[in-house]
Amino acid sequence: MRRGTYSIVAHDHGTGECGVAVQSHWFSVGSVVTWGRAGVGAVATQSLADPAYGPRLLEALAAGEEPQAALDRLVAADPQGRFRQVAVVSAKGAVAVHTGDGCIAYAGHRTGERFSAQANMMANGTVWGAMADAFEAAEGSLARRLMAALDGAEAAGGDARGRQSAALLVVPAQGEEWHRTELRVEDHPEPLEELRRVLTVREAYDLAEKADEAMGEGRHEDAARYGAEALALSPENHEFMFWAGLGMAQAGDMDDALAMVRRAIELQPGWAELLGRLDPEIAPGAAAVLAELQGAEARSEERAG
Repeated sequence: MRRGTYSIVAHDHGTGECGVAVQSHWFSVGSVVTWGRAGVGAVATQSLADPAYGPRLLEALAAGEEPQAALDRLVAADPQGRFRQVAVVSAKGAVAVHTGDGCIAYAGHRTGERFSAQANMMANGTVWGAMADAFEAAEGSLARRLMAALDGAEAAGGDARGRQSAALLVVPAQGEEWHRTELRVEDHPEPLEELRRVLTVREAYDLAEKADEAMGEGRHEDAARYGAEALALSPENHEFMFWAGLGMAQAGDMDDALAMVRRAIELQPGWAELLGRLDPEIAPGAAAVLAELQGAEARSEERAG
């Protein structure tokens, strides 16, 4: 099955992260194209895609083989190698790419420092170059720069068949396999817009996790700050409101804390029940917030009576 696809693999010299991002007019493109392993590298396998290139290349890199040698070896042993388009970047920033002469036009790739942009079945022959230019010009996290590359490809014409799914995978320089950013849009009329939205949500939850860690370590001002930043990224998230409010209470800002928690309860009444269940070690400010809310409710009932 031919998958007209544009993708990018890249390494971030500053953080040591490796990543891969892709968009295609094909259902669940990320389940086929994107592969990565912490401390090892990232792979994109597309065109007449053979998913086996992903784990095989990562195994080769983990064993110490250079990307170009590993890719050349796999393509040489592949009877359908001329139809493959595969790119790989190692955790050291070394890049290799193969665009077989059987890939459907427009097809090609462009490499740069620590990245490769590749595409096949495109609307025109400028797409992969535009993707590379956008990546090189972008700032911010590796995930955001990969996202910018996909936007650049789409702006240049993108897949000749249009849009359907997209995916983004970023793995850390070291650590456990689950310490990764892995986002997929399986089927959507505007997959890049949706991918960008869920990336923002992921960034918000990363900040919320930092808030939890800070709270557990007794750094209550940091917890409140991280909570506020998470809420700024996802302003209608009632969970962020609730925990940010508790962080504010612990930091001594009870008025704003009560307003925040009340708003969370308005959006999701279940938070009122949960407030009384929280252990002080988990949420030191919860008891004080609960007491204030109950006191305010009692005073309101007295006035009404």
